[in-house]
Amino acid sequence: MAGTPTHPVSRTRSWWGWGWADAHPDDAECAAMGALLPGTLARPLPVPRVRDLRIAGPAVQPPPSLAHLVTADPDDRAAHAMGKAYRDVVRALRGRPGRIPDLVARPADDREVADLLDWAGDRQVAVVPYGGGSSVTGGVEYRGDAHRAVLSLDLTAMGRVLEVDTVGRAARVQAGTLGPSLEDQLRAHGLTLRHFPQSFEFSTLGGWLATRAGGHYATGRTHIDDFVQSLRVVTPAGTSASWRLPASGAGPSPDRLFLGSEGALGVITEAWVRLQRRPGHKASAALAFTDFHDALRAVRAIAQSDLAPANCRLLDAGEAALSGAARDGSAVLVLGFESADAPVTDRLEQAVDLARAHGGRRGGAGTGTADEAGAPTDAAVGAWRSAFLRMPYLRDGLARMGAVAETFETAATWDRIPALIEAVRTEVGAAALKATGQPATVNCRLTHVYPDGAAPYFTVLAAGRPGDEVAVWDDLKAVASEVLHRHRATITHHHAVGRDHRPDYDRQRPDPFALALRAAKGALDPRGILNPGVLVD
Repeated sequence: MAGTPTHPVSRTRSWWGWGWADAHPDDAECAAMGALLPGTLARPLPVPRVRDLRIAGPAVQPPPSLAHLVTADPDDRAAHAMGKAYRDVVRALRGRPGRIPDLVARPADDREVADLLDWAGDRQVAVVPYGGGSSVTGGVEYRGDAHRAVLSLDLTAMGRVLEVDTVGRAARVQAGTLGPSLEDQLRAHGLTLRHFPQSFEFSTLGGWLATRAGGHYATGRTHIDDFVQSLRVVTPAGTSASWRLPASGAGPSPDRLFLGSEGALGVITEAWVRLQRRPGHKASAALAFTDFHDALRAVRAIAQSDLAPANCRLLDAGEAALSGAARDGSAVLVLGFESADAPVTDRLEQAVDLARAHGGRRGGAGTGTADEAGAPTDAAVGAWRSAFLRMPYLRDGLARMGAVAETFETAATWDRIPALIEAVRTEVGAAALKATGQPATVNCRLTHVYPDGAAPYFTVLAAGRPGDEVAVWDDLKAVASEVLHRHRATITHHHAVGRDHRPDYDRQRPDPFALALRAAKGALDPRGILNPGVLVD
């Protein structure tokens, strides 16, 4: 055994919203946030309770040989019914969570996964693989009525680091390992996976692999794909185990078939992943820009240099104000460097010089977020980081006030970025005004940057229509998706396809590839039980 998984013992996950139940804003904080958005409710919606839901008994029962793996507990079933998108939160608040799984299973090894799939196939039971449940695209819920029953296949009982190769800096890790537990088990070896999505605390390695998740870092290995040496996947047609290799040119990669497959082709149970030594040298800075387009040019210059910042996050004026990084109308660029080998101050200063050459202003040291000239101090980095981690909880608080508060992300080449951002701001803002009668806030930040393009991430804040908030958001998201398609920007950079993005994914992917994907689905999952409706019919 290379590591022992760690589990929180004193806190409870929220069944209806993001994260920990005790970290959500209270009623007074919700009301204070709602007061800043005209058209919201006078008082927050009550926190939903599982006992108020109508949860029927399960439509199937497992055989005695599998009964010890399976539960029909109503609280457990409700907690596995949806992900954590805005529309999921609102549906829970309104008592409309959709199809609740009949059963929740927690297998502990490949054999138990295979046995559950065999039973489910025989009984026409849909199987929805489930890691941390942090999906924001409808990836862990069942929609429709084509199956007799629904089984949520929770993999978190498979949460161990099984082997660590310190010579080759790699580890064999079970797919149900949550982010904090993974890092805790690697820490004794002085190693890290260095993959930190915003959902890190509440998501698993298998979930990252199945959704091709993006991490926190802005350059270099931005996606989990880059860390994979090999995968082990249990499918109804058998187990796929690729060789562990540093690289291979032997035909199409078997791992690439399952990366991003969202449980529709098989259940990822293990992976060998590349590790790094833990960084001991870090440096960060924040710069302000009066003109957002100047800031875009600065970011492009840094991305096209060989400096490779760990963080190169550009916040437009609205996003900077929302996070507390700046409140004078400036855009803010947050830069960060780290290394296990050598000091990074020189690289940071070179990046700062590039930003200054495009109009960036760096503030002085201090405890506030801006100096007397209005430029952000380095404390703005901390303000942004705190807001970044707190934002999902605040979103849920705004949802309790009947507001629309959600995000979406994309990626495009540099030549399309300025027009894309402007079109999203203009068209989504106009759609929100039409839908609600109130002006909306549409902010943008760049989360990941590449030499050839960037990943804009948009935040939408607007009044909702009481009782109809999901429909309002669906309308706004449809407008946003049309803008992305028109500008040939991807429907998702790192949030996966799920069910919410499926129509736009169908438009984005080439027809011959869709044909091949359908064939793979038919071969690996001939009875169509794995996460139906995701990626392919």
